Amino acid sequence: MKTAEILDKKALTFLEKYLNNASPTGYEAQGQKIWMDYLKPYVDEFITDTYGTAVGVINPKAEYKVVIEAHSDEISWYVNYITENGLIYVIRNGGSDHQIAPSKWVNIHTKNGIVEGVFGWPAIHTRKPGKEETPKLENIFIDIGAKDKAEVEKMGVHVGCVITYPDQFKVLNKNHFVCRALDNRAGGFMIAQVGRLLKENKVKLPFGLYITNSVQEEIGLRGAEMITARLKPNAAIVTDVTHDTTTPMISKIEQGEIKMGAGPVISYAPAIQHKLRDLIIDSAEQHKIPFQRNASSRYTGTDTDAFAYSNGGVASALISLPLRYMHTTVETVHKEDVANVIRLIYQSLLNMKDGDQFSYFE
Repeated sequence: MKTAEILDKKALTFLEKYLNNASPTGYEAQGQKIWMDYLKPYVDEFITDTYGTAVGVINPKAEYKVVIEAHSDEISWYVNYITENGLIYVIRNGGSDHQIAPSKWVNIHTKNGIVEGVFGWPAIHTRKPGKEETPKLENIFIDIGAKDKAEVEKMGVHVGCVITYPDQFKVLNKNHFVCRALDNRAGGFMIAQVGRLLKENKVKLPFGLYITNSVQEEIGLRGAEMITARLKPNAAIVTDVTHDTTTPMISKIEQGEIKMGAGPVISYAPAIQHKLRDLIIDSAEQHKIPFQRNASSRYTGTDTDAFAYSNGGVASALISLPLRYMHTTVETVHKEDVANVIRLIYQSLLNMKDGDQFSYFE
């Protein structure tokens, strides 16, 4: 499959719409609707849960169940405190980066719609050289142009309102996708393309496939914990992003060497079931899909951990997409890596069988 066939015009239109929509942790519903609308022609039915995880199912009557999974939520902020002169202080909803906040536009989500604001910061002229404050959670603040607290509240802003960045999807140098929330709506996009390709190529899988877009990963894998208890899968291939470590100020000795454009990243960690990982590696080698390897220590830090240790143990593996500038508004991935993650998941599914082929001791 050529990249142009995998990432066709319709797919890229969906990617842009999906990324530009705000889906902060706990408020993923609108993004999930966009995702399900796209996936609907390619699956037999949908499962949704109380908190918003969405699952497109192919071959739902099959006894053996395989999950391919990503997470749909993005980092954000909450309104935490409103000063008497109308400035807003925040707390995190997920791993939001305080250092990138100053001078960024924000959208505050209220029941009356979006209220725009900016993260303010003292002008350089007013700061003392050598004694400058650095941005931190205690001193970053949002200005929405209100004269006082009463006007802030009149605009519909209150403690608990969620705050997102409005930055939109762009393509850099023809082959790099740039946007906030590529972590991990790129994953939701990629598993949806696997579903599309299976349908278009008339593939008949010998097992049930559960294309799962989980919520609330950014606050501790919570959506995956909930949905795996409901689905009770036999195997799971999770996709998420991982750090490109070739940019400045990242230690390869500590983080390993991962390069954007060099292919999907296959993980090694206690949660990774080695027979499933070997099947994925064999699929990559068989179809000449470039890949990289990454070693984690105690855990992967992704939904893989939630699936692996659920239901008495689920054979789980992780395929990651190299990404630069994680948890900023300019997260960046390479177009060929996106296509190759899709290829690798697709070919791995074609190499899987009905029944327990991942027994540890056989």
